[in-house]
Amino acid sequence: MEGSTTVYELRVYTAAPGKQGELLARFRDNTLRIFAKHGMKCVAFWTPLDEPTKSTMLYYILEHPSREAAAANWKTFQDDPEWKAVKAKSEANGKLVANLDSTFLTLTPFSPHLG
Repeated sequence: MEGSTTVYELRVYTAAPGKQGELLARFRDNTLRIFAKHGMKCVAFWTPLDEPTKSTMLYYILEHPSREAAAANWKTFQDDPEWKAVKAKSEANGKLVANLDSTFLTLTPFSPHLG
């Protein structure tokens, strides 16, 4: 089983109207690489199969060694000049995200091992 301080962060994005494709492209083409640079481990990404959320929602989980590591990694990520440039360029025609929710989770003792 994972170490006792490991946490998982469930992030739920609602894309701005008509912007889900651009949001997914930003993750695929840039964000994942920048996450890795800052020690942020992606577990998986999901999009819904059915409307009305199929064309607006993105769900993903990050694995962090601890809550403290998550906070530190998010700070360095958000301060990264490359990320700032990618974000600014991708939002030249408007914000891609209408809403974002983040929830930190811990595995239950009976959960299958992730990895």
